[in-house]
Amino acid sequence: MDLCCGTGAALFALGCILVASALLVLRRNGAGKAGGQGAVSVLVVLGSGGHTTEILRLVDSLSASYAPRHYVIANTDMMSAERVRILEAARSKGNTEPQVLCNGPGTCVPLCISALMLRILGMKKVLIIYIESICRVETLSLSGKILYNLSDYFFVQWSALQKKYPKAIYLGRLV
Repeated sequence: MDLCCGTGAALFALGCILVASALLVLRRNGAGKAGGQGAVSVLVVLGSGGHTTEILRLVDSLSASYAPRHYVIANTDMMSAERVRILEAARSKGNTEPQVLCNGPGTCVPLCISALMLRILGMKKVLIIYIESICRVETLSLSGKILYNLSDYFFVQWSALQKKYPKAIYLGRLV
């Protein structure tokens, strides 16, 4: 039980640090001022392995209007960083409202909670778009269960999940 409390406290502290960092970035970039723009239009959270493959397939299918895109990648994940570099090499930049796009790695939960905090504090409206991994056929992942009620758009790739979770949007296979 102490491990759960310690983990929860650590995640809460991480979320607070991320919110404080986001506030500093927004202030530096003039957000909240007349005509000011925030630094992030789309934030894509990469896990490793299958999560990276799925989210990059999805990002590759997005129109150029979903830009600029920023990626969260582990320092040790050189393969994902290289795949992103190749994907973004030929992309053009555009402007959209800020978004967080993720598909299930646990690292996306604190970032989504930080985006939600920005909204609650009235600093920035950031859309949270969650796409459940295609490998989740009958139940949601832990990240999906946490973000189901917090996300603006929650996509599943199996109709059975949409029946269990009515807020979910089912469009078939996305990746």
